[in-house]
Amino acid sequence: MADTTADTPDVLRYAAFTADPAGGNPAGVVLDATGWDDARMLATAAGLGYSETAFAVPTEEERTYRVRYFSPLAEVPFCGHATVAAAVALARRDGAGEYLFHTPAGEVPVEVVERDGAPYATLTSVAPHSEPVADADLDEALAALDWSRADLAEAPAPRIAFAGARHLVLAAATRERLADLAYDFERLKAYMLRLDLTTVQLLWRDADDADGDPVFHARDPFPVGGVVEDPATGAAAAAFGGWARESGLVPEESRLTLHQGADMGRPGVLTVTLHAGDPRVRVSGTAVPLAE
Repeated sequence: MADTTADTPDVLRYAAFTADPAGGNPAGVVLDATGWDDARMLATAAGLGYSETAFAVPTEEERTYRVRYFSPLAEVPFCGHATVAAAVALARRDGAGEYLFHTPAGEVPVEVVERDGAPYATLTSVAPHSEPVADADLDEALAALDWSRADLAEAPAPRIAFAGARHLVLAAATRERLADLAYDFERLKAYMLRLDLTTVQLLWRDADDADGDPVFHARDPFPVGGVVEDPATGAAAAAFGGWARESGLVPEESRLTLHQGADMGRPGVLTVTLHAGDPRVRVSGTAVPLAE
């Protein structure tokens, strides 16, 4: 019988979007899941207890992999932090360069370079899009979060954004509102399942950095994955980047910095890059191995 536990040398553990193992978002990584069935992948992800684990299967094409992502409760179509973790793990084994991941959401190129002596990965999302949130659905989300409409910033407007997975994006009016996260887990989970959401991305815009680039702080409740909060969410960052550009919140050519995880003691940094004329969103960061 196949081993379905997480205690196997096949499973690597990384923290993504941080150079410090105590920060960022932990992810499991299996670099060769050839022959693994859904039950084994789900059991491995549940055994690890991280928000997601990436399972890669090599293809006949060099540096090209089929990749699936599992939370402790279910498969998700795309996960940014596990993509970064898997790419860094591959680069540590096979060298920096370009990799291609065939994910359930579509093709995701990832480039790994060395920066300050460490591998630094940039994923390119599938084409983003967004859709409005019905008033009744917005009210239900706010009720589950124990927020009111007065807690929302004027821009960007609430929106369901996609860049590989669906996320409800809500901008908080104050940093204090963002910091005070105490929500109804089961109510928000039921809401998200009904709307096929992967996370709810909560954001607050800080002052621009010294280069004039936008800076945001983010938090991502993830009850559908069996996790109260995701410490650093690359897929949501990509979705938000697409919506920020579409809404006019940022210019077509932009570099955004997202700080996430500080409120839960695992600070991480995600860089979102938008290029004029290219609808796709790039999300960058590093990753470090965790102790077994």
